[in-house]
Amino acid sequence: MSPPNISYFVRYEGKAEDEEAFLAHYRDRHSPILARFPGIRRIVLHTPTMWHDPFPVKPDRFALVAQMIFDTKEDLDNALQSEERAFAREDFSAFPPFHGVVYHQATISEEVFSK
Repeated sequence: MSPPNISYFVRYEGKAEDEEAFLAHYRDRHSPILARFPGIRRIVLHTPTMWHDPFPVKPDRFALVAQMIFDTKEDLDNALQSEERAFAREDFSAFPPFHGVVYHQATISEEVFSK
């Protein structure tokens, strides 16, 4: 297994007025800004897909979950204090209209299974 790393998640709970335009902006304009964060290793975008579970589960309401992966907490802290982060915050105001709440969370990510 790989050693633990730090993931920084930004979760968009709600709905974009134009889902395709919102995701295209995030993928094509915002992600390249995030990719300039010092110490960043990977960016993974998670978007909803249709699925069926035979057990009673409650699906979430997230339109997008962006995962940024760093080697250490110090790398994340440096990225969050960087000029590139300021550019990313500025770009947020240019996003296509989104109605909902945006959550930010840092986690220790530990891979416990892989094939």
